[in-house]
Amino acid sequence: MSTQQPLDAVIVGAGFGGIGSAIQLKKLGYQNLAILDRHDDLGGVWHVNRYPGLAVDLPSPTYSFWFETNPSWSRMYAPGPEIKRYAESVAAKYDVRRHMRFNSKVESARWDEDDKVWQVAIADGSTVTARFLITATGFLSQPCAPDIPGLADFGGKIIHSADWDDSYDLDGRRIAIIGTGATAVQLIPELAKKAADLTVYQRTPIHVVPKQDFAIPKFVQHMFARVPVTQRLFRWFTDMQCTLVFLPAVKYRLLRPLVSSTAKISSLQRFFAIRDKELRKKLSPDYDFGCKRPTYSNEYYQTLSKPHVRLETLGIERIETNAIVSADGTKTEIDTLVLATGFDIWESNFPAIEIIGRDGRNLGKWWRSNGFQAYQGMSVPQFPNYLGMAAGPFANSGLSFFNMIEYQTRHMDRLFGELHRHNATSFEVTDEANAHFCDRMDKLQRNTLLHLGNCAGSRSYYFGPNGETVLRPTTTRRVLAEQATFPLNDYSFS
Repeated sequence: MSTQQPLDAVIVGAGFGGIGSAIQLKKLGYQNLAILDRHDDLGGVWHVNRYPGLAVDLPSPTYSFWFETNPSWSRMYAPGPEIKRYAESVAAKYDVRRHMRFNSKVESARWDEDDKVWQVAIADGSTVTARFLITATGFLSQPCAPDIPGLADFGGKIIHSADWDDSYDLDGRRIAIIGTGATAVQLIPELAKKAADLTVYQRTPIHVVPKQDFAIPKFVQHMFARVPVTQRLFRWFTDMQCTLVFLPAVKYRLLRPLVSSTAKISSLQRFFAIRDKELRKKLSPDYDFGCKRPTYSNEYYQTLSKPHVRLETLGIERIETNAIVSADGTKTEIDTLVLATGFDIWESNFPAIEIIGRDGRNLGKWWRSNGFQAYQGMSVPQFPNYLGMAAGPFANSGLSFFNMIEYQTRHMDRLFGELHRHNATSFEVTDEANAHFCDRMDKLQRNTLLHLGNCAGSRSYYFGPNGETVLRPTTTRRVLAEQATFPLNDYSFS
């Protein structure tokens, strides 16, 4: 039995998911909160990532809270530091920074059935107790290092894109970068501007389409600030743009031609940017557009056609103290190795911490034995007073992370409202409701691009180790509507 006075809630993660959750809880009347984060400041991936070329990959107006528009975006696709400043301003305005505890790595959380609270264990040996537990650890929180022979023996500089060393001078270096995903697409053009030689090691080519980026003039920013409806209208257009890109993936049977059309746009960009037919062939994906997250750039293909940049596609046999040896025996001497190898999503993110519910159920082990599942992408049977925000199975719908935060906070509003009406202290989704929801998601998945399209060669993080996928197979509009109508008796209250 605990004698510690419990907090109202513990939120794990001080990124946008954690900030949004805290704002919603405060609106609901909960003020005794703790937002725990392992890093030394807020912002999540926008605090951790500082690599050259970092920018949002969606239009800035869409990549923001619906209740807190930012009239001062400098570009259509804002650079990383600007996104971080936006997170800081929102946290300050809604008074959630004071609830944040940095350098507090959460190791586990365990439900105490006797006291009806969560016991949250921190790496420094302390424990925080709370009535409610919310994990907002995001999808991209655990950097992944490649398993390549000799990597540990490399004698030069190794930099992971998620742990950038700002003090290291790239000018005149012989650089190799492993990876050609969304991060690498932003990073490679910047490396090429400084490197004497740049070798790009590609395992899987990626679809890249033109980026409609431009500076937003000051007078337009002033207009957005003085006449907010004009920014709302601008956001409506950028939201529609993102919807049109995502829609064919979930309505694949009806909109398959749109998938092909977008792939052709990517192909045309390669054709005009790269005259070398062999290089163009190496960069041409053999899977459908949308099997991996869409990637936008106006410089990527042009950079790969420069004389001091070389593309390697045969795979890496080993890494030596001063070189990389390809599968055909080609040795490339380098002094700097950049790892743009992404994040460990399936092994370390579902869940990001150990979570033990009622009767000792371990969430990670249960998911791996019974399939990844969560009612409305948020709650799981036998885990009372727990919500997985912004990182659960079936949580991700649409292209914008903020769409997910919006529908999940709407769900919180309805759920906690019913909790108060029952004068209850705990909630828990029923087994029946969870099973019905997951069955519906499974049926809807069968009509999506990820199941019907040609995704076999994509090596996409959308797919788990056994071929499963937990992206939500519905439109964002439908998800938002469900949060106002989900049956309240899908939860039990006590």
